[in-house]
Amino acid sequence: MSLRFRQLQAFHAIMETGTVTGAASVLGISQPGISNLLAQLEREARLPLFERTKGRLLPTPEAELLYREVDTVVRGLDHVAQAVSDLQNKHPGQLQVAAPHLLSFGFMPREIARFAKSRPNLSVSFQSQYSSKIQEWVISGLFEIGIVEMPILHDTLNYQVFHFETMATFPDNSPLADHDVLTPDLLENEPFIVMGPEHQTHRRTRDIFQAAGCSWNTRIHTHLSENLLSFVKQGMGVAMIDPFTVTFDGESGYQTRPFRPAVTLDLAIITAKGRPLSTIAQEFLAQLTPAIASYATHSETGAAAS
Repeated sequence: MSLRFRQLQAFHAIMETGTVTGAASVLGISQPGISNLLAQLEREARLPLFERTKGRLLPTPEAELLYREVDTVVRGLDHVAQAVSDLQNKHPGQLQVAAPHLLSFGFMPREIARFAKSRPNLSVSFQSQYSSKIQEWVISGLFEIGIVEMPILHDTLNYQVFHFETMATFPDNSPLADHDVLTPDLLENEPFIVMGPEHQTHRRTRDIFQAAGCSWNTRIHTHLSENLLSFVKQGMGVAMIDPFTVTFDGESGYQTRPFRPAVTLDLAIITAKGRPLSTIAQEFLAQLTPAIASYATHSETGAAAS
């Protein structure tokens, strides 16, 4: 089998954009060119990577597995290309940072913009992704700094953990607004919008309701904090939402109250063990740490997991 990088790059772009048209736009080549590269890859791999239904490409399970392996390779070469470009243009360095979605719609853009204000030639590589993938990226050197949801999955990472209280968030017209603090007994009959069952806030909220002897009525399961808040605004129920999503949301239609006992969300800033940070990364880390700590109830430096 003789796979070529351009084939993998075309496959990666289709998975990222969802269409041949989108992949062609990202890579700057024609749609027939993308289709040809994909056909070559499927022949070389001897695997069906997409089902073609009414003009749409639906990834097969094999494609999903291959994408996870290809992702780091393709992004790695993109970083090499960017590094060469920075050297050619005499940029002082590139800030390489990745964060989960809940930080990516307000907090991280603000912090990066604040950092770049005094560095007009700064090149920035920022990516929003799930925490397990961010940990892989930092270990592989694709990103120098990552912010992730706990737990830490690898023993090759240094990390500092921050604990945040989530807020009980409910629609504007709810009678829950009459209370200064919400508790399991006050929310027993309320429909909840929740993260998936493996998420830390899901487990902790469930345990609190069980300990209080109250039933927990989960109505909608989703995977992004922005989705939680959107459903709350539509009057679909109550959600426990992190302070970043609430703080940087510019719309109305909901209110928040403290919840007791508190449901906490744990995030960590991570770097790779044994790999010195660039000067740019050190300077950004010095800004980022107190900025994120300002939202936390407390923090701690962890010894990497074993």
